[in-house]
Amino acid sequence: MDILQIIVLALVQGLTEFLPISSSAHLILVPILTGWEDQGLAFDVAVHVGTLTAVVLYFRKEIGTMFLAWMASLKGKHSEDSKLAWGVLIGTIPVGIVGLLFKDYIAGNLRTELVIAITTILFGLLLWYADWSGKRNRDEHSLSWKDIIIIGCAQAVALIPGTSRSGITITAGLMLGLTAPAAARFSFLLSIPVIVLAGGVEALEYMKVANAGDVNDLIYGALISAFSAYLCIHLFLKLLESMGMTPFVIYRLILGVVLLSLYF
Repeated sequence: MDILQIIVLALVQGLTEFLPISSSAHLILVPILTGWEDQGLAFDVAVHVGTLTAVVLYFRKEIGTMFLAWMASLKGKHSEDSKLAWGVLIGTIPVGIVGLLFKDYIAGNLRTELVIAITTILFGLLLWYADWSGKRNRDEHSLSWKDIIIIGCAQAVALIPGTSRSGITITAGLMLGLTAPAAARFSFLLSIPVIVLAGGVEALEYMKVANAGDVNDLIYGALISAFSAYLCIHLFLKLLESMGMTPFVIYRLILGVVLLSLYF
């Protein structure tokens, strides 16, 4: 891989992992649109490590508090933070189950330009509806177990390329009455075990590949994706209340239409 490809793909992963525009769609589309060869499993693992590092560092205080509260809950001492920690774990179960059952089918049948174009537009419109209709009077600590399961099931839908994991979970959160920052924060916390699971699966696949590639490429990719993802999380949460979801909806609609015009 040349340096331009490393920078572009790492930036794409870092910026799109947490924005509601689908990182998987962009990582599939960039090589198609540029004519680059597929970046390979090793690089995918590296950039996922980068985005995982970014979200853990950004929410390090919250994660520390939640972990201690979770440990205390095992001894019968429950709190809002322990419930949130359990919520992140329970909310991950649906995507884990669906991923195990349908991973091969999704990889073999749904990673296409047509599917990406349709889901980009469809879930963009759903995000717009949630942004327009949501009551926005709750924070993430107010989530009930039913709410958590709903958001977890929404996250499982994001296994379909073009849906956007952050986009569909934020959409579900807004529909349940969360404020936009609260929906985004819970979505980002929920991403941690998912990125670990996805990265673990990719790492296992990578171990089967004989050619490991250039280690420097992987290091640069991880660092660039980590830096860009950290910056993206910070700016997104800071600007979310003032800009809302409209810019991302417009982007998704334009991207979907462009894809349809290019390939169909």
